[in-house]
Amino acid sequence: MKKRDQDRFQKILIEQREELLQNARRTLSGDIHLDPDDFPDEIDTASSEMNLAFQGRLRERERGLLSKINQALQKIEDGVYGECESCGEQISVKRIEARPVAELCIDCKSEQEQLERRNG
Repeated sequence: MKKRDQDRFQKILIEQREELLQNARRTLSGDIHLDPDDFPDEIDTASSEMNLAFQGRLRERERGLLSKINQALQKIEDGVYGECESCGEQISVKRIEARPVAELCIDCKSEQEQLERRNG
């Protein structure tokens, strides 16, 4: 991969990481506890609990993405960013543009997905 492309993807990854960290800070600074006295009825309480659970799942997914972003940034530093972890071939720039944290080339990813479908 060209140095110019690596620099561009590094900038994109850093921006994504900052956005995720800002979301996490907002969540932590917000009031995330539920006080039953704050809600007039059980439906409001249930709705708030569902919303809180949804936000928790969202933060968990963001945490996983943050880990992948950090791994991709480390690969840039190590000079191996854009190499497929399975076959060692270069991942296409179009694939990396679509998913900057891609670890597999499109062929290896397709093969992985087929195996997952077969194994349920």
